[in-house]
Amino acid sequence: MSEERSLNFIEEIIEEDIKNGKHGGRVHTRFPPEPNGYLHIGHAKSICLNFGLAQKYNGQTNLRFDDTNPEKEETEYVDSIKEDVKWLGFEWQNELYASDYFEQLYGFAVKLINKGKAYVDESTPDEIAGQKGTPTEAGTPSPWRDRPVEENLRLFAEMREGKYQDGEKVLRAKIDLASPNMHLRDPIMYRIRHAEHHRTGDAWCIYPMYDFAHGQSDSIEGITHSVCTLEFIPHRALYDWFIEELEIFPSKQYEFARLNMTYTLMSKRRLLQLVNEGFVNGWDDPRMPTISALRRRGYTAASIRDFCDRIGVAKRENVIDVSLLEFCIREDLNKTAWRRMAVLDPVKLVITNYPEGQEEVFHGENNPEAEDGEGSREIPFSRELWIEREDFMENPSKKYFRLGPGLMVRLKHAYIIKCDGFIKDEQGNVTEVHCSYIPESKSGDDVSGIKVKGTIHWVSVPHAVTAEIRLYDRLFRIEDPGADGLDFREYINPESLQIIPEAYMEPDMVNAEFGKGFQFIRKGYFTLDKESEPGKLVINRTVTLRDNWAKEARKG
Repeated sequence: MSEERSLNFIEEIIEEDIKNGKHGGRVHTRFPPEPNGYLHIGHAKSICLNFGLAQKYNGQTNLRFDDTNPEKEETEYVDSIKEDVKWLGFEWQNELYASDYFEQLYGFAVKLINKGKAYVDESTPDEIAGQKGTPTEAGTPSPWRDRPVEENLRLFAEMREGKYQDGEKVLRAKIDLASPNMHLRDPIMYRIRHAEHHRTGDAWCIYPMYDFAHGQSDSIEGITHSVCTLEFIPHRALYDWFIEELEIFPSKQYEFARLNMTYTLMSKRRLLQLVNEGFVNGWDDPRMPTISALRRRGYTAASIRDFCDRIGVAKRENVIDVSLLEFCIREDLNKTAWRRMAVLDPVKLVITNYPEGQEEVFHGENNPEAEDGEGSREIPFSRELWIEREDFMENPSKKYFRLGPGLMVRLKHAYIIKCDGFIKDEQGNVTEVHCSYIPESKSGDDVSGIKVKGTIHWVSVPHAVTAEIRLYDRLFRIEDPGADGLDFREYINPESLQIIPEAYMEPDMVNAEFGKGFQFIRKGYFTLDKESEPGKLVINRTVTLRDNWAKEARKG
């Protein structure tokens, strides 16, 4: 967005820190995803924020993978995350992994044991949960809480050596069992997991918990402003406690509202459920909110950055209407998408007075919104054309300005035609519309003096390129499919994908490129799908020309 906007609260903090010379005026952020799934539009907000802050204040951003949960993490997810960040237009200063710090984190844990601030616990998960108490009642100490330091050191070393089974022992911080903040009631720091790690293999069988690895990783990297979402506010006290007890670089955590959006799920667990239960065709199904799915559907990086800029950075949770995201892609594609004609529900039109075998070539600007039109393409014209079935009406109403018996319209870029008749099959379906054309009415050189109110698009029958068209729409038919008490699977929109097996397009579409947006005149914005191959094009609808859901809401 070009207009000036006021600073968000994180920018205000950073500018105050720079003014006071904190960290030498340095700004260093990080984006720390766990590689256990594909990034979604909510992560895009965090990416734009972290990288955007560093860009604005001449700082740096690390891409750090929080890979401390080996059973759920895969290199496939690492690769997809890197691709998404780059596609959004950002470059990281360093590519790092929490697993880079496993030895250092182990050393931090040993330091806390030596200070009497951590102990090895043999309680079961249920026992530990019970020991934590309730928000209104203090916890009770574990029978292992006062183990001697030497014994804790020996047992922790044996945990690392693999002498114990999963769940047999954990390392807990020794903090405050009466704290009103439940996260400070002796949280688990390490657990045993005999699992293959995607980077370290079987070198480790103990893994740090997120709350222990996160702040220390920030500190190791010298992160000045650790930005995360509001659900981590209760974790901040523990973040600060570890840093203070370890006497390491004082990274600071700041929280902002996560992205919540209508008609959308943002839970990785639920998105994985959609994939595994076959409601969608993979993580990049164009109905999914993942960045890879949005890219495949035809969303541009610029439109997503614009969306993230428009919603801003807030301290309180709110819900953003998905129509704003759709508005942003329409705004961007209106300026960048090349115009083409495509007929999705075809009926044949025959110009009876146009010489058989004759052909012409018309020209149309690729993008009339651009100053130079971005060049033009050739559009072949012939006696037989495909037009949209909805552009002909056997018994037209008074306000119908397209084709019907005796009615006249302009064929875009071409001539004015008049409907003289039509042919129907045995089932009563119109199979051919017969028209005559006005030779003096050629577009751009019209000397006929005839005025018509309607213009329709068309494709020349002998020159048409065929494609499968996939009309994507919102995956859910209610605004909050993730609301408590609802089974989101019951609210899948049955019309979220409609497939047109064979549509007809201008011949120029045979040269369509992946990642390039097109506006099919009067039909919407579209892009080439990755499943396309020579001779078999597959085209995805990115978004309709107008917000049809708003129209339905007004009806209701």
